[in-house]
Amino acid sequence: MKLNILLEHVDKGVNSHLLDIDVDIKGIATNSSLVRPNDIFVAIPGFRVDGHQFIDAAIQAGASVVVGEKDLKDLVVPYVRVSNSRLALAQMACQFYGNPSRNKIVIGITGTNGKTTTTYMLKYILENCGRSCSLFGTVQNVVNGKPLPSVNTTPDALELQKQIAMSEDEFIIMEVSSHGLSQYRVEGVEFDYCLFTNLDKEHLDYHKDMEAYFSVKASLFDQLKPNGLAIINQMDNWGKKLADLLTSKGYQVFLVGDQSYHDLQIIHLQSGISTVSFKGNQSVELSLNILGKHNILNASMAFLTALLIGIPQQKVVYALEKFPGVPGRFEMLQHPNGATVVIDYAHTADAFYQCLQTAREEGANRVFHVFGFRGDRDKEKRRDMVSVSKEISDVHILTLDDLNDVPYEEMEQALYALRDGGYVISDRTIAIKEVLEHAHKGDWVCITGKGAEDYQQKFRLPTASDKETVEFLFQQIDQETNGGFEPLH
Repeated sequence: MKLNILLEHVDKGVNSHLLDIDVDIKGIATNSSLVRPNDIFVAIPGFRVDGHQFIDAAIQAGASVVVGEKDLKDLVVPYVRVSNSRLALAQMACQFYGNPSRNKIVIGITGTNGKTTTTYMLKYILENCGRSCSLFGTVQNVVNGKPLPSVNTTPDALELQKQIAMSEDEFIIMEVSSHGLSQYRVEGVEFDYCLFTNLDKEHLDYHKDMEAYFSVKASLFDQLKPNGLAIINQMDNWGKKLADLLTSKGYQVFLVGDQSYHDLQIIHLQSGISTVSFKGNQSVELSLNILGKHNILNASMAFLTALLIGIPQQKVVYALEKFPGVPGRFEMLQHPNGATVVIDYAHTADAFYQCLQTAREEGANRVFHVFGFRGDRDKEKRRDMVSVSKEISDVHILTLDDLNDVPYEEMEQALYALRDGGYVISDRTIAIKEVLEHAHKGDWVCITGKGAEDYQQKFRLPTASDKETVEFLFQQIDQETNGGFEPLH
């Protein structure tokens, strides 16, 4: 692609005379080690590493043009200075790959909790009706039926545009994180449907306050196509605010809630089963294989979206009732002694409430809760999380989550400072072992925070995830004739 075409939508206020240079660009790179001859290298000032430090290496690797934010002179290749490298990268990536989202039906789901489950539900509904779907999200990415590893909830702009262009699927379904929005990872993506699940205290180390967090989430809806539709959870107060905002801007807004004026009314709500009614249609009973009122709400969001796409109601109901769930999202395992173990990604106060309250509503004799906090992340939400756990669970055990470069001792001290009547067992695998030893038939053990993710650091047991740890310990029980655990050495 010619340089002037590639930079057509990039800020032309700086070095605009360079845009007329007759240069053929073969590719785009942000990592100097991935540069190939005749690539354009985009230097991005990151949170830990500044890409401007690698410009010389990129040129040596064959970069024919460099884009960056700093005032640099005397480079041996043309240098285009822009005000924001991340934005410029997204605009160039969209142009380079031919605005691929325009040729797809694109569904974006944002919110604090419920994004992953809702994306999987929608994918399941559509695929059960013979429609093909690519998926981008926290657990994994799937393009043309092939799973790909997921590094971030929302891929970077270059990778996202490339994968959308490669997709032969009819639908693109993606989780859209607040980081993805604020860092322009989805810039240039045009959406047919945008969904808002809810907003809870999260990422305030990054967004500073809830209003700023909300504003970033709301910005997704500005990327709707001219006839695009907004689907909003009206049972969330931030959802009500968003619906009012979008309506005032003239967007087509559809609401999920418990009132008769809502487009999809939840008439009866309880864990695992609900009655819903789409405007103008008879009410239907919705029964899920996965528990939790929050999952009924996720299903209702997926239900309404599928109906708006044009999927017949009976097919939507059938698919949702067969939906098997998502790895690490309220994933249930049965203890050999009859206790129930739940592995969940919950990492906010509201998500804790939904997870633990579901255990209570399912008749748990006692609720044990194992959780931790990620290092170098939002500290403001931690005390609220402990308060919810203390209120609903019988026993809460604080343990390590991802350290993220925070020293072990520092994180351990934070756990002791926050435990509020709970226990601290720093080794995550031993914390799980201890609680499984004490749980009896009829008890529920909720292990939250990691979901299906692998551990970042090594613990005492030879396991790589919460589920693997639980299954490893279950095997030990089965191997012991007395039903106890083998001693650990």
